[in-house]
Order: sequence, then structure tokens, then C-alpha cells
Amino acid sequence: MASARLGSLRARAAAAAALAMAAVLATGGLWLYTVLRANLIENTTGRTELAARKVAAQLDTATLPAGGRLPAPEGGVDLVLVRDAAGATVATSGDLEDTPELAGPGIAPGDDSRSAVLEPARPGAQRRVVVAVQAPGPPGAHAPHTVYAMTVLGDVDDANRAVALGLLAGAPPLIAFSALLAWWVTGHALRPVTAIRTELAAVTASELDRRVPDPGGADEIARLARTVNATLDRLERSDARQRQFTADASHELRNPLAAVRSRLEVALRDPDRESVAAALADTERLQRIAADLLLLARLDGGPAPRTEPVDLALLAAEDVARRPEPRVALRLDARAPVPAAGDPARLERALANLVDNALRYARTEVTVRAGADGGGWAVLEVADDGPGIPEADRDRVFERFVRLDADRGRTSGGTGLGLAIAREIARAHGGDVRALPAPAGRAGARLVLRVPGSGPGRGPGRGPGRGPEGGPAGGPDTDPETGPGGGPPPARP
Repeated sequence: MASARLGSLRARAAAAAALAMAAVLATGGLWLYTVLRANLIENTTGRTELAARKVAAQLDTATLPAGGRLPAPEGGVDLVLVRDAAGATVATSGDLEDTPELAGPGIAPGDDSRSAVLEPARPGAQRRVVVAVQAPGPPGAHAPHTVYAMTVLGDVDDANRAVALGLLAGAPPLIAFSALLAWWVTGHALRPVTAIRTELAAVTASELDRRVPDPGGADEIARLARTVNATLDRLERSDARQRQFTADASHELRNPLAAVRSRLEVALRDPDRESVAAALADTERLQRIAADLLLLARLDGGPAPRTEPVDLALLAAEDVARRPEPRVALRLDARAPVPAAGDPARLERALANLVDNALRYARTEVTVRAGADGGGWAVLEVADDGPGIPEADRDRVFERFVRLDADRGRTSGGTGLGLAIAREIARAHGGDVRALPAPAGRAGARLVLRVPGSGPGRGPGRGPGRGPEGGPAGGPDTDPETGPGGGPPPARP
């Protein structure tokens, strides 16, 4: 627990804040100490030079006091003395017989003054700043004199030491305060995250209706909570669809299985060809339902369909050609190639489901159209003159196992999955399938499949649905993902 707490985000934030504060204090403290030290020495040197120049002015005007005794300098300067060219002291503000040794700075040619900081001459002594100013000697002197002024830097060193100790003493509390502040702020900011994590951990398969608390606002944590809740909404809807799908599939399979069993029992008691044929028909219906369920499972959780050039006009022509004797007239309206990009076998299956559905309920004619809508979409439209689809059911008809007339759907042999498969295939290609009303004044319905076009300059490539030997793919025993033989689509009114 302790190691986990030390490795938490709060601990890392607190450590980062402490390190940042330490770096700021170290950099700022060093800069402050250096600037303060330089300013204090500069100010002291200026006061010392001013005292030396005052004495140099007196020497120039021959107004030095008699006896070589100079008045005490002002501004905190400790000593002023005058030496001749031979280095002998001729005047001083201190004791002539106790003149300190000033191995002071030499004045360079062309300059009239120079300053230097002298280190302690012996242990226990203090540093000194010395300023040397060149001045003409008194009347009768043949060489210039030098005025020295000296100030002990005891006060300056004490001030620097006090600042350094203050910085060193104040740094640890400031570092600790910044770490504690970061710990508290991070904990306060992450409190909603803890609530989100706790509530999310309580979500189970039987409690998908639970939602994480939304702290409100527009910050990142609030957006995270809303995203998590949106994900849980989708998960709940998906689970509900899966449960409904399982229930519908069980219901759809129960009746054929019961029919097969009853027919086989009859055949066992009184063998006859009709009972076996009826059982075989029910078995084929079970096979179609299983194939459609397998295809839907692949569409739901499988990889994206492969993409290659396909001509929807050619695809429509091949589908019409595979139906030599339809129940009603089947007309093709495809005046030019319609290039698109997608999986030819799956698009062929989607079109076959739409055409099968239209043929089942058309009165006299079904029309298959292929074209482009001018917005970059390739369009397949299947229109019939049947009873049509009520406006309220035009979206529901694409749901799985939905029949607007269940009895007619089962007697016609549909599995209730054909239109759902067509829509899933279209959506896997980035398109969709919609049910639209017939043109004004006409009966029937239109099922319109739209997928992205392949763009100008791309040919259709090989014909869709072609097998390796050039013949049409599909057939009664074709796999549900590679041809239309997996069963007809669901019924509509």
C-alpha cells in the first residue's frame, strides 16, 4: 500500500512541485546573493573613493591640516592616508606611527584611481576595500602623491551571511509547502477520478445500467466522465441487442426444429416420401438461418472488408442474369459503368438480398438501377410495385428478425435477416441502405444502397462475384460470406 501510494500520481505531482521549487529557490537565491553582494561592495567602494577624492582635492589646494593629521572620514570609511612618491606616509586620519600596510592597487598609466578588495591579512581579520587616487603633491613636491582610503567590509560580509542563512533556512519550508500544496490540489482534482473508478469497477454484466458520476464543468475529467457514460450507453445497447438477437434466434430456430422433429416422428411411424421431403425443407431453412447468423457474426466482429475496384452496373447485370425466370418481370437500368471500391462478393450478397426481397412482394415488375448521385456516391436501387413499406417501419424493417407480417415472412421462406445483412454490408463499406417510398402516383417501395465511389480515373477492375474460373460466384451451397446462396432476405408487408 505504501509503495503504491508513493508511486501514485499525487506523489509524483508533489515530488515534481518540490523539485521545481528547489530549483527556483536555488537559482533565485544564488542570483539574489550574487547581486546583493556586488551592489554592497560597489556602494562601499563608491563611498571609499569619494573620501579619497576629498582628501586629494585638499592636497591639490594645499589645505591639508598641519601636522599631517586628517579629520575622520565620513560615510563609514575607516581610514584615509596620503603617501608620497617614495611610499612614506605624510598624512593620515589615524595614527602616523601605526599605519597599516596597504599593498593596495597600483594606478595604471593614464588612470587617476583604482580600487581593490583585499583579503584578510591574518586569521581573524576582515576583508577590506581600498581605493587609491593620484593627486599632485603639495607646493615644492616634484612627484605626485597617492591618497589611499580604506573601508573594512565587516558589515558587508555580515549582510551577505545573513542573506545566505535566510535563504538556506527558508528553502526547506517553502519546498515542503509547495509539495503539500501540490499533494492537496492533485488529490482534490483527482477526487472525481476516484469516484469514476469506483463506480466503473462496480459495473457488471448484470448491472450495465450503472453510470459514473459527472462532476460537471468542461474540464478534462468532466469530459472523461461523459465519455465513459457514453461508452456504457453503447455497451448497454449492444448487450440489449445481443440478448434480443439471441432470444429472436432461439425463437426462429425453435419452430423449424419442432417441425423437423414432428415430421421425422411421423416418418418413423409411417414412412412416406412427403414427410421426408418436408423435413428436408425445414432442415434447409435451418441451414439458411445458421448461415445468415454466421455472416452477421462475421460482419459484427470481423475485420473491415477488403477493398478493390468494382463496377456496380456490372454487378447488377450479373445478378439479373442469374435469374432467368423470375416470378415477375425483372428489368435492369444501368446505362454506364458505376465504379466503386469495396468487396465484390459482399456487395453482390447485399444486392441479391435486396432483389430477393423485392421479387417476393412485387406485383408485376422489379427494377434494378445502378448510377451515381453526383456527390461521390455509387448507388444501387431496387424498386418494386408491391404493397410498399409504411413510413413508420422504414427503418425498423432493417432490424434483425423483424417481419412486418410474420406469418407471410415464414411461409415465404425468409429468415428475417436479409435486409439486416444488406445494411451491415453497406455500413461496413462506409455507406448505408434506406427504404424510400415509390415515386408519386405509383405503388411499391425503393431500397437504395449507397457506397463511396472509387473516384474518377479508376476502372472497375474484374467483375464482381467472379470465381477463379470466370464463372459467377454463389449458388445454393455457397458460403454466406461469398455468395447469395445463404438464404433470401426478410419479408415486408
